[in-house]
Amino acid sequence: MTSNHACMSTRLAALALALGAAACSDDGVTSATAENTTGGADTTGTTAGPTTTPTTTVDPTETPTTDGTAGETVGMTGTTGTVTTDATTTTTTATTDGETGTTMGVVTQTTGDMTTTGTTDGTTDGACAQGTILCEGDVAKTCDGMGGFSDETPCPGGCVEGLGCLVCEPGAKSCEGEVSKICNDDGTEETELLCDGVQGVTCDPNAGECVGACSPNSLGNSYIGCDYYPTVTANIVAEDFNFAVVVANTSNLPADLEIDKNGVLVLNDSVGPQSVKIITLPWDFDLKGDDVSPQSLHVVGGAYRLRADQPVTVYQYNPIEYELGIFNNSFTNDASLLLPVNVWSGDYFVAARNTWDATDFNQIIPGFYTVTASEDDTTVTLLPSETGNKVIAGGGVLADGTGIVKLDRGDALQIFSALINGNPSAADVTGTRITADKKIQVIGGHICTFIPFDVGYCDHLEESMFPYETLAKQYIVTPPLIPTGGNVPKAQMVRIIATEDNTTLAYDPPQNGAPLAIAKAGQYIEIPKTVADFEVTSNNKILVSQYMQGQDAGGNSGDPAMTLSVATLQYRKSYLFHAPIQYETNYVNITAPMDAMVTLDNVAVGGLQAIGATGFGVTRVKLGNNVDGNHDIKADKPIGISVYGYGQYTSYWYPGGLDLEPLPQ
Repeated sequence: MTSNHACMSTRLAALALALGAAACSDDGVTSATAENTTGGADTTGTTAGPTTTPTTTVDPTETPTTDGTAGETVGMTGTTGTVTTDATTTTTTATTDGETGTTMGVVTQTTGDMTTTGTTDGTTDGACAQGTILCEGDVAKTCDGMGGFSDETPCPGGCVEGLGCLVCEPGAKSCEGEVSKICNDDGTEETELLCDGVQGVTCDPNAGECVGACSPNSLGNSYIGCDYYPTVTANIVAEDFNFAVVVANTSNLPADLEIDKNGVLVLNDSVGPQSVKIITLPWDFDLKGDDVSPQSLHVVGGAYRLRADQPVTVYQYNPIEYELGIFNNSFTNDASLLLPVNVWSGDYFVAARNTWDATDFNQIIPGFYTVTASEDDTTVTLLPSETGNKVIAGGGVLADGTGIVKLDRGDALQIFSALINGNPSAADVTGTRITADKKIQVIGGHICTFIPFDVGYCDHLEESMFPYETLAKQYIVTPPLIPTGGNVPKAQMVRIIATEDNTTLAYDPPQNGAPLAIAKAGQYIEIPKTVADFEVTSNNKILVSQYMQGQDAGGNSGDPAMTLSVATLQYRKSYLFHAPIQYETNYVNITAPMDAMVTLDNVAVGGLQAIGATGFGVTRVKLGNNVDGNHDIKADKPIGISVYGYGQYTSYWYPGGLDLEPLPQ
């Protein structure tokens, strides 16, 4: 708001007389004179009583607003101060209609001294409310509610009424080299985004933002991206097997890759259009651990960073090989669908598995979660569940599972459930909530375990957790197919993890004995053994994890593996996915609306079996061992897929892809 000291004496006219036209004099005295334009003659208002002209003092000053059509003084907006008048009672006819020239209105003034203190808001009533921010030029003033100001702040970036000082121009975008600076809509925050040349992204000076196939506006929110952090997790597999990533190029152009670890280049490579490449990477032995004494720890630069200049999908295999031999058996495998950084968040719930008393190995083996940071100075806060409050202390985390840990880009924090003699299964990091002030990745799993605990054999578990924001209230759960049983599913265990207190559950079709409620956030219910296809719905967001049972549970193949169910709201119409060719058998479960048209590798897919009254059906398709293991699914309606494979006493399982749109609670 701009002050006009020359006209402040007219405040009296606005506050007491509401004159049709106000004359400003150099000495601050206002005379009650009106001009009547009727008949071309000037008319001075009629007065009754003494003709003493009132003297007015106004502080602070402000210019009244005058209606240019009617010639009427209409008040001063937001003016705070004191008006002092020494006046004799005067009755004045003083309001002039600027269109007709008719003088209207009578105002009576009281003889004597009059002091008026207050704030005008376009009328003249009340004081500026406490906390209201006004602008005087580029100075923000905060009203104290008593007619003054509690503070005044110069604003180098400008001032906006009601908001105060700006950090930047609202909505503005600009380039500073290859950094895009974007101002939010109210000008209170400016974010900076590096347009990463490794990802083929540059800053367009005309648009003021990053452009290219890997730019945020181009990628959207899904499992397809350009920036990933493969991270080794604890596994007792022999080190002569390989940790690996599989990169599938979803574009029609070659994708150039760069992989580094702790800022040191590991390799450059490329993947052809619509093709796949397997890349083996050295183990990080701190994270891989051993089978003797697992330790919770913070590993500086422990994760790899993989960037591509075209959109790709990335899976990590721990390990990649499936081999069976007398002296060299890769009996503990699993795989994870990795999520690109652009869909990470700072809020996750963990799905893992209880600490296991491995009597056959004469030791106790824990579950884990692994946190990876994408930015320096990331603060990670751990909020353990009722079973997650028993961990192996280390890496800045206490034995009760609590901790606040600082991570830099590429650092990994790996926390194990406690090794409790007598009742090890009481320790389970499942349900632990992990929050951070910057984007993080969370992988949950187990070094190696039986499922159930008394059915052989031991296998590694791992899966990337979905951000809390992307979780939902409706999932369809389908078990894997058993290789030697025709179209008979293999038994699975299902966990449903609550994110809010008082979560209720319903199943379609009904599942006998399945729990219907979860009392507290972080708690979970378990369906220990089921071969049913079903939908689960809830009143709050939930996380659903699925576990393949051991080879001795039936089927003469496979072993424990872990995946996450995908919410129906995150289904997609197309997928490019990978199934390794070394395994004995690979399958994909396709969940789709009953009337959907679906193709797998350009061949129509049928045979959907209805799931209750959901309107969805499922079909399980054996995958051919083609040259590179790459497969393509398309549909005319959103569908969900999960991919798994079997070997003797080993297996893997992961969601084949999904959208990761934020969903409301």
